Amino acid sequence: MNAMTPVVATGQQIGAGWSPALSVAKALAALAEARRTGAEAVYWLADEDHDRAEVASVVGWGGGRLARHRFRFDARIGTATGWLPWTAGHQAEAARLWGPLPEPLEPGLRGHVLALGQPLWERGLRPFSPTSPVVRDPIQGELERWRSLDLEDLLLRQAERLRAEGAPLPLDPRVQAAWFSLDPRAGLRQRLDRGEPLPPGRWLSPGAALRPLMQSLMLPVAAVVLGPSERAYWRLCEPLWERVGLAAPKILPRPSVFVVPRGFQVSAGQLDALRLGAWDRLAPWPGPLPTTRFQAVDPDLGWPEALQSRFQREQARTRARLAKLDHRLHREAAAGSVGGDPELLRQALFPFGAPQERVLPGLPWLRHGALLDRILECMDGATSVILVEEP
Repeated sequence: MNAMTPVVATGQQIGAGWSPALSVAKALAALAEARRTGAEAVYWLADEDHDRAEVASVVGWGGGRLARHRFRFDARIGTATGWLPWTAGHQAEAARLWGPLPEPLEPGLRGHVLALGQPLWERGLRPFSPTSPVVRDPIQGELERWRSLDLEDLLLRQAERLRAEGAPLPLDPRVQAAWFSLDPRAGLRQRLDRGEPLPPGRWLSPGAALRPLMQSLMLPVAAVVLGPSERAYWRLCEPLWERVGLAAPKILPRPSVFVVPRGFQVSAGQLDALRLGAWDRLAPWPGPLPTTRFQAVDPDLGWPEALQSRFQREQARTRARLAKLDHRLHREAAAGSVGGDPELLRQALFPFGAPQERVLPGLPWLRHGALLDRILECMDGATSVILVEEP
């Protein structure tokens, strides 16, 4: 890349099947911003992170239904994701979950991710691995200088300020390490406590709170596309940029993307009601409801108290059953509004009760170039929720 060309960066810890799908949304948002501004769009392959549970936990399809799945990797705990093996067994396992998929471009999980991301690379997004020795060896001296600046104190003070403001703080620098050591041969990443020397032959590896600084050290980052949690922990860096002599990039919020099943119509303003199953907020039943035909009456005071209580409980149960019938009628009305059974739409957009981009892998989106282009066209830098019909 031309070192003088500004970069719009985004990225995610590499995961099997490009999980979760929001990583594709981030990639397309960065590409759209780069096209608008004449910058270079870069996808940061966060392959020195070592959250194996996040990398390995995916959702696939079995018997026509969504099913949770977890890949197993034969590597020591603490091995960074760029060093995790992706074997022929993993490839076959993934094919059973998602159907045929391209062969890895290089050995390991990173090669699997690079192969699946080919449709994005073809559209102009450039993958960038911070663990390539070509780019990592030259910055070790600067990282060592940063470590001598005792950035931990600034992180702790900033965390206290954020807590006082009531701001979210997904990373706690009192608990989570600012620095790790990374073995470039085996990929083993281990915590480095303050004052602990870096073992010979290891790289300094910033923790999540310091990663934004390293990103701008390695690339001329003008802007970054971040999700809500990332924006929260990037705030920890606010007092650190000046200390290390770098300019903070512009932060661009990641838009949310929903791929709507064909034939359904839904707007961004209806998503919350859909997620909750509040069909009456989508399209209330136009006529009388079963609960309106029910009139509760007081028990006879001459009855025994136990019988009076039983009578009231039975009326409450009847009202609850009738309320379910109300809900069914609202569902019928909503079906006419959204173009089909709203419960099926809810399950498609909010599998397991969460937005689909946080649950499903990105692979199904990456398989459809027309879908990627449609999403990319909607990435105008202003729309926060994007809905596109599936191919």
